[in-house]
Amino acid sequence: MDMEAELAAARENYTRSGLHEDDLTSDPFAMFERWYAEARDAGIVEPNAMVVSTVSATGAPSSRLVLLKGFSADGFTFFTNTASRKGEELAANPRCAVLFPWHPLERQVRIDGLAHELPPPEVEAYFIQRPRGSQIGAHASHQSKVVYGREELEAAYESVEARFDDQPVPVPEEWGGYRVEPEAVEFWQGRPGRMHDRLVYRREGDKWRTERLAP
Repeated sequence: MDMEAELAAARENYTRSGLHEDDLTSDPFAMFERWYAEARDAGIVEPNAMVVSTVSATGAPSSRLVLLKGFSADGFTFFTNTASRKGEELAANPRCAVLFPWHPLERQVRIDGLAHELPPPEVEAYFIQRPRGSQIGAHASHQSKVVYGREELEAAYESVEARFDDQPVPVPEEWGGYRVEPEAVEFWQGRPGRMHDRLVYRREGDKWRTERLAP
C-alpha cells in the first residue's frame, strides 16, 4: 500500500464513551478539572501539553506545543519567551486558541480566548522553582531567533552557566507568562460513525451558557 492509500484508509472508530448535557458541570473550569484528572490518571504522557495558536499581523496562523502550568476561574496559564514569535503575535493581537489533544481517551478540549501577560511577581514565583537547567536555558536561548548550528546554542548555554556559576539565576528580561481568559471552552468526545459529542460553554457576562455543536 502506498502512502497516499495508507493515509486515506487510516482511521479509528471512537467507541470509548459519550458526553451528554447532564454530564456537564456548572462552569468549564470544574469540567476541565474533571477531564484533566481523568487524562492524568489514564497515564497520558504530559496531559498538560497544549497547542497554542496565534495569528500574525498579516493574518498568518502559527501553532506550537507549550505546557499548562495552572488554571483557575481566571483562565489557563503558561510561561514562555515573550520575545518569541508567539509573544510578539500575542502583543499585537491577544486573541488565541488552545487545544488539549487527549487522543487515548478519544477527547479534546478547545479554548478560544484572550491572553493577558502575567505580572512580574507571578512570573518570578514560577521561575525560581524551575530546574536550574531550564533557568539557564531561558537565558541562553533567544526563542524563535535564527542560530547557525547546535554549537552556537551549546556555547551560549555554557556561557550563561559560567556567568551565574553557583549564584541564583534571575528571570530573563524577555521571559514571562500569559493567562488565557476563555470566551468559549469546547469539550469534544469521539463517537462511532464520526457522530462526535461537542458541548461548548460560552461566556455571557459573568455566566456561562452551553450548547451542542454538530460534529
